Amino acid sequence: MATLRSGVSLSTVAENYDIGYYELLEANPQMNPMRPYVGERVLIPTQYVLPQASRQGIIINLAELRLYYFPPGQNVVVTEPIGIGRQGWDTPLGTFKVIEKIKDPTWHVPASIAADSASKGVILPKTIPPGPDNPLGQFAMRLSLPNYLIHGTNRPAGVGRRVSSGCIRMYPEDIESLFQMVAMGTPVTIVNQSAKAGWLNGHLYLESTRPLSEQRAQGGDEIANAWVRAIDNEIAGTNATINWNKAKLVAGQQSGVPQIVSAKSMGG
Repeated sequence: MATLRSGVSLSTVAENYDIGYYELLEANPQMNPMRPYVGERVLIPTQYVLPQASRQGIIINLAELRLYYFPPGQNVVVTEPIGIGRQGWDTPLGTFKVIEKIKDPTWHVPASIAADSASKGVILPKTIPPGPDNPLGQFAMRLSLPNYLIHGTNRPAGVGRRVSSGCIRMYPEDIESLFQMVAMGTPVTIVNQSAKAGWLNGHLYLESTRPLSEQRAQGGDEIANAWVRAIDNEIAGTNATINWNKAKLVAGQQSGVPQIVSAKSMGG
């Protein structure tokens, strides 16, 4: 838990605790983001269920705006908040790899971004050199997906939000650390999982986050029953007993906080 102090924005609280802005709001539905009050107690999420994907390289889960990195040969995972593409500038799904690592990158402004900015009355230069005005920050990793990067930012408040043109942005200190760890050729898998289930110490946990706006607009069983499928995938072949009423409640809360939904420990 954290206590809000005078003059400290929620974006600053999120950055200080290395979580995303939307993630902070989802975990604290009682909080008014427009009028937080001094002394308010804020829950800081610290546990995460891993996405359903091969546990190698980098996994990016768009729904929770979070990146996971599995260092080779180690039984650990590094996880950091991210910003992703805004609606209409979606971050694509799929499996790619890191093909270039760049320190102090120059931003070569894509024609699509230049045209979009010009339509709003903002004329961008063709290139922006390294420095405080560069939106890529100090470190960038180019993906085999053309024109997409995992990079830093000169606007940390955008981490944990959908504000980019499709790239994955990170807090400056997080991208610097990740940049040092990730090797060329590292696989990068991008998924979109708003519900995740996983085991810890004999208990099944369910974590549910708010689906992206595109999925919410589409609706349908695929989104509504994502939590059921996540649980079914984990209990297949076991004799686990699930508290389905509790699971439905957790799924509906969409707090991003994992909660136990198994009726008893599988360890007895």
